[in-house]
Amino acid sequence: MRSSSETEAAKARCLFFVGSKKIEKAVNMFRKKKIPVLAVTAGDPAGIGPEIAIRAATDRRLRRQARMVLVGGRSVWEKTAAVLGRRLRLRPFDSGRPRPHRAGVVEFADCPETGEWQWGRVSAGGGAAAYAAVETAVRLIERGQCDAVVTAPLNKESLRAAGVPYIGHTEIFEGLTGSENPMTVFLTGKLCVFFYTRHLPLSQVPAALEAGALCRFILRCRNVLREWGIETPRIAVAGFNPHCGEHGLLGDEEMISVAPAVASAVAGGVDAVGPIGADSVFAQAAEGRYDAVVSLYHDQGHIACKTLDFHRTVSVTAGLPFLRVSVDHGTAFDIAGKGIADATGMKEAVATAARMVARSVRIEKKNCHLN
Repeated sequence: MRSSSETEAAKARCLFFVGSKKIEKAVNMFRKKKIPVLAVTAGDPAGIGPEIAIRAATDRRLRRQARMVLVGGRSVWEKTAAVLGRRLRLRPFDSGRPRPHRAGVVEFADCPETGEWQWGRVSAGGGAAAYAAVETAVRLIERGQCDAVVTAPLNKESLRAAGVPYIGHTEIFEGLTGSENPMTVFLTGKLCVFFYTRHLPLSQVPAALEAGALCRFILRCRNVLREWGIETPRIAVAGFNPHCGEHGLLGDEEMISVAPAVASAVAGGVDAVGPIGADSVFAQAAEGRYDAVVSLYHDQGHIACKTLDFHRTVSVTAGLPFLRVSVDHGTAFDIAGKGIADATGMKEAVATAARMVARSVRIEKKNCHLN
């Protein structure tokens, strides 16, 4: 016969064993939990892209939100890790294997390295490497191995030196996927900005302000916001001239193009207002009055977003077959290779991509239940 103390000890061992099994089961369930898989490109290796990508991929908080796959040549990551003083273990990405949980272990998808590059220098090698990373990321998406792409900055001059037939990321994705007119959207806190024109000289913007085209763009903005879970979005359209032209005293683009476009969009069922002076509309949207603002040209929306929060503004490309999120800054050649780049923007881009992928899954499940 066991004594009472022996019986209690046996019970304690049993409870400990059961508790340990429960903990082990919970850990295994956590490790098997489906989280977004993000292809994070290096951008131009001569810039700060690889550095901020590594900082994001090794961030503990982000590793709980997403499985990040660095996309770029092995030597790019090794050189960057050396600059950062990091002991980085690069593991070739295999979607069939569980994601790594040990600190310092980072998955990567290798890319061909076809030329030389140096920190802070425009080069054909840097442009070719940046383009190869995007190509590889798109292939990972097409194979169903990744859910979204997060891009580090590239250099347009390096792309041209490499003979790449595209001026920037959006155009590359458009060409590689066969998409038509993808849209650039900036997210800065509550402020959401759609860009009617992008890399167009300011002198050519007035000719591009055609009422029919702008109306169709507003309708597309409404559709994108619906896909993002906002059923009846309220959209404001910024004016082009100071004080929206003052009824023709300071320009007539608002009367000829912008106001008619907004009126047509409203007639088509969109909750749209405008034109509203650009000196007011972005602040109003940031306060929550509108779900999104249509910026008529590049710097109009860029200045608003980056002034509000330069480091946490991210760019989303809508109209692609998959989600693409990017930092809103450039390659910063002046500080490349020095290990001092601020990775806040890249971390925000990764966190945004993870949230948007998870949200899209929830919306799809909701729609399935409704159907």
